[in-house]
Amino acid sequence: MKIAVFGAGLMGHALALVHALGGHTIRITDSQPGTLERSLGLMQTALGTLRDAGEVDASWTSERLASVVTRCATPAETLEGAELIVEAIIEKPDAKRALYAIIDALAPMDVIIASNTSYLDVFPLMPERRLKRTLIAHWYTPPYLVDLCDIVGNEQTDPAVIETVRKLVADMGKVPVVMQRFIPGYIANRIQSAISLEVNRLIDEGYATAKDVDDAVIHGLALRIPILGHMAKADFTGLLLTQAALANRMYEPPVVQGNSPTVDRLVAEGRTGVMSGKGYFDWGGRSPDELFRERDQKLLALKRALREIGHMEGK
Repeated sequence: MKIAVFGAGLMGHALALVHALGGHTIRITDSQPGTLERSLGLMQTALGTLRDAGEVDASWTSERLASVVTRCATPAETLEGAELIVEAIIEKPDAKRALYAIIDALAPMDVIIASNTSYLDVFPLMPERRLKRTLIAHWYTPPYLVDLCDIVGNEQTDPAVIETVRKLVADMGKVPVVMQRFIPGYIANRIQSAISLEVNRLIDEGYATAKDVDDAVIHGLALRIPILGHMAKADFTGLLLTQAALANRMYEPPVVQGNSPTVDRLVAEGRTGVMSGKGYFDWGGRSPDELFRERDQKLLALKRALREIGHMEGK
């Protein structure tokens, strides 16, 4: 399939790589020339990590990648021959609305438009006549390692379009989850948001440190989740206990205050995360490239182990 990718930043370049490795031909653009210029190098770095780990065929050289990914200066050039549009631009309604107007003016009516939006309801931003062939296909970073893809249409989306994208994602070896209707954050991000609220409260109110939280997650939650998920784990624990815990109100959700004093303090100090070298943790002066590569290598090792172990799934 010929795929046009709009946005070559953090997600856009990685989605271009995912679809290229899936056997598709990519044309990619970005409103920032510098971002577009850097995108192929970022794809090649990620490809090297995958190749070194044996996750892609050795024939996937930088030259082969460059032969199937074309960087384009204009939307018209990007849309040439496109059958699927992947929209991965900034999460601002005005920017998306403006891009959709450009696409509406230039793209054939039979093209499928898939937004990678994390939380925006993009359907009201889309020209009415495009809604039948518009959906959300939301990926997680880095999408060349994280297999989940949330798929959700609007009330007018043709079911055949949803099935086309679901099959395309599955055929690339990824895991599409087709949701019944849109909700900001989908499933995984909403669960992650709830976790973030609670752990920030534990830290802000002096119950635990950031390391305590990560130790509890890594050595408690994370051991079981890759094998059982959450709902199957509840079956193994027993729903009588789940029922009793709900009745006893052993957990009270934190009040959503809209900020965390700890996060505010860290940001004010310039500790914004790996890209600045420090966040909750001090990353020892190591470069972001080095840290991302180590993360990717460990995720790949975990994926290999999980493929060997397998999951426990109910019906």
